[in-house]
Amino acid sequence: MRRRCAKQYLLQRAIATASSPDVKTSADKPADIRFDEPTLPEPSGLLAELLLILPSLCDSDLPVDSHDVALILSSPPFSEFESLLLELGAVVSANLHASALSLVRITHPSKNPSYLHRHIPSLPADHAALRGKLSEAQQSLISNRLQALASLTELISSYTQSVTLLTQALESKHGVAARSLELRALDVSLEARSTELDAKATSTNLGKDMYSPEAVTALRHYLSHLKDAQVRAAERVRGLQAELGEYGVGVDKDGSKEKTMKEMARVYHEMERQMEDVQKDLDRLDNKQNGMGRM
Repeated sequence: MRRRCAKQYLLQRAIATASSPDVKTSADKPADIRFDEPTLPEPSGLLAELLLILPSLCDSDLPVDSHDVALILSSPPFSEFESLLLELGAVVSANLHASALSLVRITHPSKNPSYLHRHIPSLPADHAALRGKLSEAQQSLISNRLQALASLTELISSYTQSVTLLTQALESKHGVAARSLELRALDVSLEARSTELDAKATSTNLGKDMYSPEAVTALRHYLSHLKDAQVRAAERVRGLQAELGEYGVGVDKDGSKEKTMKEMARVYHEMERQMEDVQKDLDRLDNKQNGMGRM
């Protein structure tokens, strides 16, 4: 059944790809290739039309109406199909032969091209051998991959065992000293905690011994008084800042008002100094007058 399907597929592909021989292409081919390919006569006009129509019909997957089928079969070149059958068979045979030669060139690349046609009957065996080699290569590849995976697993296991042994060696060499240091550090930490607790307890006891309940109550009242005084001082500072703001201190961005107030203060101090000098002069004059009066 499989062989029959293969034959039918090859015939369909040969008919679909069949074309009239090209004289120029045949002339350009090497001598060894022309030796294997049969020389076909120039096809008639009806055969050429048939070869042009057949590929589209073979490759079409769309359903064709029965009326169209009857019209096609009753019109040339299909109406002359029986008379063209011999020529069509020769073209299909040549196409199959050329395809077979191409396959033989692939399977036997080192053979003499003049003897390639002798290997056409052995194409099924060659194909089976190639598939067998491909299957063996795939199996070998899978086996090699499994072996590589197993080797990698063994390598990882060896590395893990090496790390384990190295860790054990380090622990056996330095583990005792490290454990001793750890225990000593833990002992020092516990001792520090105990000392801290003892200090807190001693501080609490000293506080109880130094201050009586009345003193503790008085200190609490004093603390509350200090907090109230702090609040009042903060309010006083804000009030003084507001008063200074009225004189332009710390409020005016360009500082013009503050400069004016400082200049007025400087003039005021200068006037006070001059008044003191005048008062000193008046005192000296009074002293002189009193001295003259006594004389």
